[in-house]
Amino acid sequence: MDLHILDHKLRVTSISKTGLQQYTHPLIKLIFLRNRTRCKFFSLTETPENYTVVLDEEGFKELQPSEHLQVEGSTWLPLNVVSNGNTSSSSQAVGVTKIAKSVIAPLAEQHVSVFMLSTYQTDFILVREKDLSVVVETLVEEFNIFREEGGESVPVHSQDACNGLQRNGREVPHATVHPVLIPENQFCVMSLDPDTLPAIATTLIDVLFYSNSPKEGASVDQDMKCIKFFSFSLIDGYVSLVMDTEAQRQFPADLLFTSSSGELWRMARIGGQPLGFDECGIVAQISQPLADSDISAYYISTFSFDHALVSHFFKSQSKHMTK
Repeated sequence: MDLHILDHKLRVTSISKTGLQQYTHPLIKLIFLRNRTRCKFFSLTETPENYTVVLDEEGFKELQPSEHLQVEGSTWLPLNVVSNGNTSSSSQAVGVTKIAKSVIAPLAEQHVSVFMLSTYQTDFILVREKDLSVVVETLVEEFNIFREEGGESVPVHSQDACNGLQRNGREVPHATVHPVLIPENQFCVMSLDPDTLPAIATTLIDVLFYSNSPKEGASVDQDMKCIKFFSFSLIDGYVSLVMDTEAQRQFPADLLFTSSSGELWRMARIGGQPLGFDECGIVAQISQPLADSDISAYYISTFSFDHALVSHFFKSQSKHMTK
């Protein structure tokens, strides 16, 4: 298999619910007016706490600093696994469990923190730019590694990683077992032709910016039956949407498409308190038991919590994910 280091330098940010109106204009520009911005990687996810926005340097210029914008200090690079010469952009869902053993687990063992973003088309593994040398050394025996530069794929060899395995040989700490909330919502993972975005503009704006959501600072307790979760990604011209069935009913059915099986997904929300960005092994801890049982899963990290979506939620797996 091939591993591509994509030609994007990303920032991970959070916009507070109370400050959303200050950023509505730039967000609408990034979603609907892609010809007026040079942004090629944009993802917006609403959770009960905030909006997580992941975007490249060009898109980041659109977000003015304010008290309502939190910015994780690192620059992140997206990795993408390519199998048999093709990315996983078919109509069939390909989840993080497909790369759990070959990518996620080895990086966790080397103390590399990852930020996951699964989309309808593929799975992006975001790593800090400063960790790239360790990533290459860790994965070079398993993958042919390429770095995209100006539209060309340039081979990357282990000797190109100047720092080597700086953390290798250290004892891997046991990952914290975080509490898991399983809301009752059922979710859809969908896509659409980006040229049809204007046709759903009113609905998408309403769902993202005007829907009823918990107020800023509202807690999400273990008894909550449903949570607000909506994710929109526009990456290199491909659109991906994750929404619950209630939100789906607001969109024209003939414009959105999903896999041929049309399966619904249940969510496991990881973390009782905000997880932060430095702890390693959270994604591996969740994806490994699912991979061992060959259960496909999408995985979406946000500024505060992580979210795993599974199509068949077996009770036998929940014991590995909760405590």
